[in-house]
Amino acid sequence: MTPLAELIAARIRASGPVSLAEYMADCLMHPRFGYYATRDPFGQAGDFTTAPEISQMFGELLGLCLAQSWLDQGAPARFTLAECGPGRGTLMADVLRATARVPGFHAAADLVLVETSATLRGIQAKTLAGHQPRWLSLVQDLPEAPLFLLANEFFDALPIRQFTRQSGGWAETMVGLSDEALTPGRAPPGPLAALDHRQDIAEGRIVEICPAAAPIMAEISGRIGRHGGLALIVDYGDWQSLGDTFQAMRDHAYVDPFATPGEADLTAHVDFAALARAALPAAASYTTQGALLTALGIGARAQQLAAHPIAARNDPLAAARRLTDPAEMGTLFKALAIHPAGSPPPAGFPIGNTMDQSAARGGRDDA
Repeated sequence: MTPLAELIAARIRASGPVSLAEYMADCLMHPRFGYYATRDPFGQAGDFTTAPEISQMFGELLGLCLAQSWLDQGAPARFTLAECGPGRGTLMADVLRATARVPGFHAAADLVLVETSATLRGIQAKTLAGHQPRWLSLVQDLPEAPLFLLANEFFDALPIRQFTRQSGGWAETMVGLSDEALTPGRAPPGPLAALDHRQDIAEGRIVEICPAAAPIMAEISGRIGRHGGLALIVDYGDWQSLGDTFQAMRDHAYVDPFATPGEADLTAHVDFAALARAALPAAASYTTQGALLTALGIGARAQQLAAHPIAARNDPLAAARRLTDPAEMGTLFKALAIHPAGSPPPAGFPIGNTMDQSAARGGRDDA
């Protein structure tokens, strides 16, 4: 057993099985043995590769999308430029490079990184040296100001609860012990108000919910509703949760999520409809990563970099294909934009694909 597995097992012996959310939170964020607290997991030398490591174009295009929205909203003289879960700082570095020529954008920006890992904060400080970022541990502590925010592969790492529909209600997945090994099982079924809206789910099917996501979205959308701004959320998932998506990755391969707690990345697919509902009354626009990057001009940018390959981190044409092709990341990853109610979708998001307060009152999701 890993040291963290021993701690979790001792807790189970003393108090009984723990929820998947409790298990996931310990595995990722335990202060001594948690995955993110003890390592840099990104890139080829880590356990997984995210879009910013694949190509600078990802951050450049998202950064220019934020800057265009800032201009469209009257270029407020002071605003928060924030990222949740900024990894190595690579995405924000690309954003800042691409927006350096937008007059007034950098001068108006208060650069804030929402990060709990001391290890990653140190790496981010080196990556963003010269830009004077400041760090927060909680989204709730973001300034009350116009907010232009990025969250790439952030929500997928928030702890989930998992439920199986049964004749007696919803049976929650729990983590217990079997022959002293951490093993998943199910609690007895019962009613669950949080899933009253999913009565169409057949018996035996699994639905996942993320209790931490809605409060975070409420904080982000509240600032955008009060002061203006834009949040761009990119992650893998679907409009609604369905099926067992809980998974672990180590050394760029899928592994048993219960085998080595604290030594593998744990994630689950994001329920984008739940994020959009939590953002009300702000508006939410939805599309795929591939469609967004294509609409923002990744094809032209790839051709430009291919003509000057010394300026690119990786083969730009291959990187553009990986980011946008439906067989790669293009449709697995989705994008959600949170913007002021009544405003048009930001650049790259299709008109007429927006969930707002009026749609919610009408009992339908237009996204």
